Order: sequence, then C-alpha cells, then structure tokens
Amino acid sequence: MLHEAILQAGYVPGKEIAIAFDAAASYFYNRNTKNYDFEGKTYTPDEMSDVYAHLLDEFPEIISIEDPFGEEDWDNFAKFTKKYGDRVQIVADDPVCTNPALIREAIQKGMANSILIKLNQIGTVSETLEAVRLSRKNGYTTMISHRSGETGDTFVADFTVAVNGGQLKSGAPARSERVEKYNQLLRIEEELGEDSTRLAHFPDDVTLD
Repeated sequence: MLHEAILQAGYVPGKEIAIAFDAAASYFYNRNTKNYDFEGKTYTPDEMSDVYAHLLDEFPEIISIEDPFGEEDWDNFAKFTKKYGDRVQIVADDPVCTNPALIREAIQKGMANSILIKLNQIGTVSETLEAVRLSRKNGYTTMISHRSGETGDTFVADFTVAVNGGQLKSGAPARSERVEKYNQLLRIEEELGEDSTRLAHFPDDVTLD
C-alpha cells in the first residue's frame, strides 16, 4: 500500500520517497521456542530473515529496518547485519535502549549499523550525547526519536539538528504533538538557510574500548 501510494502521489519509490519501518520483533518473539510468531505462522530466525530479504527484493525503496529481531536475540540480529548491513540500515532500539554500555556491547558483537536515540530513555542529555558519539565514532548512523505519550515540546527536533543526527523519528504527522516537531524542523531550515545542508561538527571523543 505504501509503494502504491508513492506511485499514485507522483513520486519515484526509492529516489524521491523511501520506506523505513520498525518491525518491533520483540513483540512477536517467542522466548520459549526462540522463534517468531508472525501473522499466524511460526518462523525460525533464519526464516524471519528470509521474510525481510523478500521485502527488500520486492521493494528496493526500503532503506531502513528497526529491530528486525527480538531484544534478547542478539546473535540473529548480528547475523542479519552481517548478511544485509551493506544493503539496508539496520537500527537497534530495544536491545540497547540508548544505553552507552549496551551500545558498546552491540558494536563489539557487530549488531546493527544504526542506533535509535531516545533522550528521555537513558535520562540525561549527557548520556544521550555519549550514546550518539559512541555510535558515530564506530561508523553507526543515528536516528533520533520521540517517545510515546509526547507533548507538543519540540526540543527533540532541535536536538536532532544540533547533533547532526540526520534522521528524526517522530511518527506519522497525524497528531499535533508530532506535527509540531516537523514544523520546528522547517523553522530551523528557514533560519539556517543554505547552512541547513552543511554537515555539523560533532566531537568524537568517546572511543570503543
């Protein structure tokens, strides 16, 4: 439906509009069987990987997959990244929770190639900045995210620009607390002018042990 909507809107899939989705696999991961109960069927991790691969083949405009495996299934997360990480952005959220210690472990294990950053998940701006630095220092992209139950506060949009996050996940523009963030990005773009496309300097002073 998304692919068809892009076409009917007059855009070119993958060139003018891309698709990024959050699989949120922790919600259908079976801790007892270590398999995935998905849409009425049970899939092994390898079969689940094949499901994603089929989607990538059918819809090359898919550029990002968040949490394709459960938060406890680190091995298959890493296995999928090794196989498809040069083809698509693989975002880790549930396994790392914006925690620099967990992010460091994920990097060591080769899990994902991008980290979701939630400011009020780890709890402080300092820890969030450390999470961003650690990710970027080790070649991971970052996606700055709002949280469920948001207010109209737009700080997360400013924060995304300030750290040159590159990506803001703020939900579909269906409610005011989400639209506010996108409006703030437009205001920031207007204020920065041509400088809005300039890469910001971000200090990489956190290294992987």
